[in-house]
Formats: sequence, structure tokens, C-alpha cells
Amino acid sequence: MNKELVSPTPNNFNVLVTKLSDVLVRALDRPLGYAINWGRIWSLWPVHLETACCSVEFGAASSPRYDVERFGIIEAFGSLRMCDLIVVQGTVTRKMAPRLRMVYDQMPEPKYVIAMGACAITGGLYIDSYNVLPGCDGIIPVDVYVPGCPPRPETLIQGCMLLQEKIKRQKIK
Repeated sequence: MNKELVSPTPNNFNVLVTKLSDVLVRALDRPLGYAINWGRIWSLWPVHLETACCSVEFGAASSPRYDVERFGIIEAFGSLRMCDLIVVQGTVTRKMAPRLRMVYDQMPEPKYVIAMGACAITGGLYIDSYNVLPGCDGIIPVDVYVPGCPPRPETLIQGCMLLQEKIKRQKIK
């Protein structure tokens, strides 16, 4: 009879526990990851950085005609520490850049960014000005770009759906 099977040593016990934990992680990883990502997809809390006319289009997307809430984007309540999506709308100036970074840093992980409009993506019409940045992606990482000047509410909703697809494919850490 094999002595290792009859009286487990601490070394064998550690190997058994490690194998058991690997089996549990593999069995629960995909369903648990799916459930967590499903919750993230349908409960995005945006914070808006509104500096130009794109904010009117975001307001239109929240209106009853387009109703962005049915896509899981809830109006921002509370503080920045509760929001997980930042929507940069309009021109980002050099004076505004540190504040944008501060807002991004205060948000909990995982956090997502949508750059909305030509000004937020490339600087827009004001790129020739000395104080306008050529896009907000130099300050914070952008997940989805919504083009237009200003983009229509349908385009914003499509950008939100693209973000949801990206979140759906995300691995849980």
C-alpha cells in the first residue's frame, strides 16, 4: 500500500488544495465573470465633463424620445467615487486637463471613458488655439470615440452599445 495516500503529509495536502482551487476557479470563472459583466453593462453611472454643445445632445439622449436609461446608462447620482463612466463632451483646454485627470483618478475601477464630439476627440474647430488640447486621449485612456459635431443622440447610444460589447468581453480580475 502506498504510504502517501494513507497518511497525507502537509506537502501533499497543499498540492491537493491547489488542484481543488484550480478546479473551482475554472468551474466558476466563466459563469461568475458573465454575471459580473452583465451587472456592469446594465448599470453604467456616467459623470459628464460638459464644456460645449455636445452636452445638449447628451441631454437629448436622456429625453423620453431616445431614453438612454433603457440601455443601462443611469443618470449620475452622488459623487464621482460612485461613477464608472466618464463622458467627455466638448473642448478640453490646458487649464481643464488636470481637472479631467483628477475626476478620472477619483473614479473606482473598472472605469470607462467615452470621448464625445470632434472637440473631445481631436480638438475640433478650436485646434488652432494655443490652449486647446488635440483630444482628451493624451490625458486619460479613451474606450469609445463618438464622432460628430455635435454627434446625434443615436450616435451616442451606438457608442454606449459599443462600450457594453467591450465590457461583455472583459476578463474579471
